[in-house]
Amino acid sequence: MKTEIVFGDRWIEVEFPDTAELVSPGYGLAKLEPADNQEKAVENGVRNPLDIEPISDFVRKNWKITIAFDDPTVPCFGPVWVMAFRAVIDELKRAGVPKSNIKLICANALHRKFRLGELERILGKEIVEAFSGQISCHDAEDKQNTVKLGETAEGYPVEVNKALIDSDLTIYINVFASAFNGGWKSICVGLSTWNTIRCHHTPDAMSMSAERNPMHEILNRMGEVVKSEIKREIFKVETVMANPFQVSKVFAGTIDRCREEVMKIWRERAKRRRDLLEKKVDVVCYGVPNWSPYAAFSKMNPLLTLVSTGLGYLGGVIEGIGKKGCDVIMATPCPNQWDLTAHASYPEVWEILGELREPNEIMKRYERYYADHTEYIAKYRYNYAFHPVHGLMATYPLKRLNHAGRVIVAGIEEPELAEHLGFLHTPTVEKAVEIAQEQHGRDASIAVVKYPMMVSRQ
Repeated sequence: MKTEIVFGDRWIEVEFPDTAELVSPGYGLAKLEPADNQEKAVENGVRNPLDIEPISDFVRKNWKITIAFDDPTVPCFGPVWVMAFRAVIDELKRAGVPKSNIKLICANALHRKFRLGELERILGKEIVEAFSGQISCHDAEDKQNTVKLGETAEGYPVEVNKALIDSDLTIYINVFASAFNGGWKSICVGLSTWNTIRCHHTPDAMSMSAERNPMHEILNRMGEVVKSEIKREIFKVETVMANPFQVSKVFAGTIDRCREEVMKIWRERAKRRRDLLEKKVDVVCYGVPNWSPYAAFSKMNPLLTLVSTGLGYLGGVIEGIGKKGCDVIMATPCPNQWDLTAHASYPEVWEILGELREPNEIMKRYERYYADHTEYIAKYRYNYAFHPVHGLMATYPLKRLNHAGRVIVAGIEEPELAEHLGFLHTPTVEKAVEIAQEQHGRDASIAVVKYPMMVSRQ
């Protein structure tokens, strides 16, 4: 059986045994139709909220308004934010709010801050020029502009950007990409601090599951604290995409109500990974594209390629369709390159993995070191670097090694990169399959997951 799989920036043809099974990408997502009129869909969603009055009906002209929005790591390439901002600002104009009373905050959490020129790529030139002096990126280390609102019943601290209590209304514009994002994650991650994020962003709690998601359960409880303390609702705009370029549906209203609607759509169209095949297989194979949300306006590195994307974003199929102890074949050239501006702490984290690969133990040993690292924190605050602990979080997908027997990297240009992680390496996928068959038998069951070509925002 011959088929093509993605391999960095290109496709390669690979020959598999005839018994291999092809698995469609997207975890079985049913197709969503794009709205007939993209801009009208956004306008109608904003102007007809589900459970709150329209903005222009309840906002007063002297109110201070904060509009927060997703950062460019979100894999959306359509003019969603442009259209949503226009609709929201039109509503504020109807209410008589002057432009000087509106500020925009990019909810980048522990991701790097973005330059105005980069934000222009998602917000549009018109909006950036109109609000250039009123646009900022969230700073999770700015003690003067973050505030602790309280704690959940479990004692989890809820720290957020001070704009939430200083503003008469906070509006959040969100692009819903999966069950992983949206909901209270927008606020209690995007506009929060490591002290709060560390409570739900753990190797065991982080989940893309649509059911009983432990991360979102904690986030929902944090959201209750936010609502209780600011004593007003946050106006949420949630956009469900038909594809990375076109809008399907738009909802506005409270965070909880919008979350309810988008999750209905997600559950109806998403197929659980464990249901993709009738029987689990001995070998799971897929190509790794030259893509990561954390490479937006930057470039990939071995930690992103092999761990964050390879085992993380793409690796959910390992437990879903692979037997315990299965072999995982990842095809990638994995260029050995590092953006020392954006990923300042990453090379040092990479070195840790030469001797330690259990993410909970990594956090136990190194969390405080990176959370308090003065030099890296300064680079996060003032030089467009990811927060230093983000490099540690990129190691979380190593938890897949508890399920996988071996990882074989096919086609890697510098084999020592695979060896650094304890992975095997082969020049071709076919050779990797032979090695897997030596372990599991000539009749080993093989699943080939055909991921699409994906590119980071450039």
